[in-house]
Amino acid sequence: MKIFSVFVALCVFSQQGAAFSFQHGQSVRPQSALSMTVVEKETKTVKVGVIGCGRIGLVHLEAITKAPGVTPVIVSNPTVSKAEAAAAQYNVPKFTAEAMDVITDPDVDAVWICSPSQYHAEQIKAAAANGKHVFCEKPLATDLSETVEAINACSEAGVKLMTGLQRRFDENFKRVRTAVENKEVGETIMIKLCSRDPAPPPFAYVKGGGGIFADMAVHDLDMSRFLAGSDPIDILAIGSCHIDKEIEKLEGSEAFDTASCIVRYPGGVQAMIDVCRQSSFGYDQRAEVLGTKGMIQTDNVYPNTARIFRGDFTGNADMPYDFFLSRYNEAYVTETIAFCDSLVNDTPVPCTGQDGLAALIMAIAADKSAAENRWVRFDEVVQSVYCTGPMECQLVAESDVFPESFRPSNSPKELLVPEYDEQKGKKKEKEGNWFNNLFSS
Repeated sequence: MKIFSVFVALCVFSQQGAAFSFQHGQSVRPQSALSMTVVEKETKTVKVGVIGCGRIGLVHLEAITKAPGVTPVIVSNPTVSKAEAAAAQYNVPKFTAEAMDVITDPDVDAVWICSPSQYHAEQIKAAAANGKHVFCEKPLATDLSETVEAINACSEAGVKLMTGLQRRFDENFKRVRTAVENKEVGETIMIKLCSRDPAPPPFAYVKGGGGIFADMAVHDLDMSRFLAGSDPIDILAIGSCHIDKEIEKLEGSEAFDTASCIVRYPGGVQAMIDVCRQSSFGYDQRAEVLGTKGMIQTDNVYPNTARIFRGDFTGNADMPYDFFLSRYNEAYVTETIAFCDSLVNDTPVPCTGQDGLAALIMAIAADKSAAENRWVRFDEVVQSVYCTGPMECQLVAESDVFPESFRPSNSPKELLVPEYDEQKGKKKEKEGNWFNNLFSS
């Protein structure tokens, strides 16, 4: 892409300030000293491919087309007609049924992984092996050891990896975070988060989905850490079933449609989270931080601000958004553009693979707490993983024999090799050193 800057010098007249000079009685037009300098500046264009043309894939594809310096060149979907339709809608030159066609395409610099969760780890590793930067919807993998391997694969290959945790990019939650950072309500005492879906998902979605903490509360667990700005210590969680009795026959937290957590942070700070798979009035997703000098909170989001005042009712004229793509549409766009910016300008990604790993560890610890009815330290979960190499990790529980060389890790950082931006000496702004001591006392 060539950007041309043109500087034009205006006409200069040198005949003692006169507008015209006369010679032999004739009027002579002045000589124009018009000069033009062209400065060329080379800017990088990033070519990207998108794997998965379902609902979330189309959201990201639309955002990609709006991001400066980024061009989509290929899309894929197992049902190739969806890929063809997406390519036509967003003027993408190539489409395919195969994800590997996107990953191996020589024109592709970065890959967006918007496929079902069970394919994420394999596709991240393949993208890294082919030298492609990666944006991946959460989770990075459905297994903790595979998550570590996927993150390390990108770091070893020297490519960027960003986890899709879109609530961090919602303007409402970002404003609460800013208030905490700037001490607008004093020192944090308590954080409250609630997340309630409009209606329960189908049985087929719940079965094999990892349970309510991994497939739903993980966003709130991540948000509690995002707002706390410090290292979590441990968690106490409970769950129950009130709405969809059919899921009660499932195992573990898949049998819950309602759950609550308390996360402890240093200095006695508490984060309280409640989640439920049904809210009859639309998405109920709110946040609140109580501080020593005040409180800040964010309410549900409505499609408009119109209100009705009648004898029997006063309130919003319409219900809150009742679909996650509507509720977080702008957040998804902002998230996508943020990763595009990090690619074009080679700046640190705002939500790393490490962030995705931390959120998964918190969800697993919540599941363990609910199952065992006790407080669970996060480093217990970290210690369940052992690695004989950056991309050779296992869960201790899956091993027939306790590994002879096993050395328990107390922090997720110990499981990971330095990521792309860290290797280049770059740091995310305002993050401090929280990950260096994450989940340690």
